[in-house]
Amino acid sequence: MPLIPEEPQIPESAQGPRVTPAAGRTAPTPRPVPGPRSAATPRPGNPGRGPARPAPPAQRPRPVSAAPTAPVPAGRKLPEDSAAQFQLIPAPADGAIDAADEAVDLLLDTGRAPGDILVLTTGEPHPWAAHELSFGEAAYWAQHDAGDDVFFARTADADRCASRSVIVVAVDGDLDDTAARALSGVRERAGDLLIVCGDPQKINSALGAGV
Repeated sequence: MPLIPEEPQIPESAQGPRVTPAAGRTAPTPRPVPGPRSAATPRPGNPGRGPARPAPPAQRPRPVSAAPTAPVPAGRKLPEDSAAQFQLIPAPADGAIDAADEAVDLLLDTGRAPGDILVLTTGEPHPWAAHELSFGEAAYWAQHDAGDDVFFARTADADRCASRSVIVVAVDGDLDDTAARALSGVRERAGDLLIVCGDPQKINSALGAGV
């Protein structure tokens, strides 16, 4: 009986692009490619959610005309002898939450502990806050009391939030008198740094920071 020559084995690294396998041949399982971090992916230090919890709603896409959202390198002192530094990130109302998220990512990447950061919104709740509130107020505030992760809330609930080293505020709606007073009161809860994302003119008027 004639011998059938063995098919040469080509190392995977030299195979080049995969092609559609011939009929009758099982295609190799492609390796999963990790995608970008999304709202459903825990941040560093964030305990993973249980499998029964659905992913939070997707965040709105950033508008093309949105202003740059990197924090201002040099912080300014807040008025009234506040110890916290103040950084203003110009952003439109519909891009303020995105700007705040980028500021939080930068803080985490530069070594800030997740439990040091509180994120507040003046208008609509942050998607993470809305997601966690869907499991009930008790579970939501239990995460706040644990203090081991970034916590998201509205400025209307700021009085219920404990002071943290860094507070990031997204001015994602009209800054009416109530929201302006809440924003002004937030500076007393920031230990080291207050970052506010939104319309500079409205923010300066509410804070009296003159930046």
